[in-house]
Amino acid sequence: MILCLETATPSCSVALVHNGEVLACEEDPKGQNHSEKITLFIDKVMKTAGISYDQLDAVAVSMGPGSYTGLRIGVSTAKGICYAVSKPLIAVETLHAMAYGCKNNGFLIPMIDARRMEVYAAIFDENVNKIKDTEALIIDENSFAELKKDHHLYLFGDGADKCAELFENDDKITVIKEFYCSAKYMNIIAQRKLDAKDFVDVAYFEPFYLKDFVPGTPTVKGLH
Repeated sequence: MILCLETATPSCSVALVHNGEVLACEEDPKGQNHSEKITLFIDKVMKTAGISYDQLDAVAVSMGPGSYTGLRIGVSTAKGICYAVSKPLIAVETLHAMAYGCKNNGFLIPMIDARRMEVYAAIFDENVNKIKDTEALIIDENSFAELKKDHHLYLFGDGADKCAELFENDDKITVIKEFYCSAKYMNIIAQRKLDAKDFVDVAYFEPFYLKDFVPGTPTVKGLH
């Protein structure tokens, strides 16, 4: 029994997974209100499934990349539950879970918006095996030119939405619009990691930000 938390993007999502199957899921795909929603969603999925915290085998959290604030909220919430009920913590790569959620007959390229025309992306084959690690990319119409020679490509996630127009006339690239991150897509990876006892250190685990957090310039007079 695994409690899965997804807060890496504007989507706030919680799922309860048993033997790889999703028992309950609560989510708000366009919220940006993770701190308000996540504990409510956790409470609701636990009550819906009739499960107590003592019955959990682990807590899984989406580890990034993604929103700095969102990742901090998800990881701190997951750690709090692990500490409170003495359960192990599982870290799931956000883009890997997205790929399972959009499995298709072609190469999978999940994308998370990283502002302007930059995205966080990784590449997976049709069996969701990673063939290129996560990196920050500037997307233009020539992106993936070599890869698409031999494969049909599926782009998805909020990073793909913003560059859909670049590929609208490309018959080798399909942009799946309005695909959002969900905790329910973590089920297969989280279950495999539980079976393998592949846990992270609750005390020292940190999200995968990919890029350093750069705070904005304060707009209130007198703050520097």
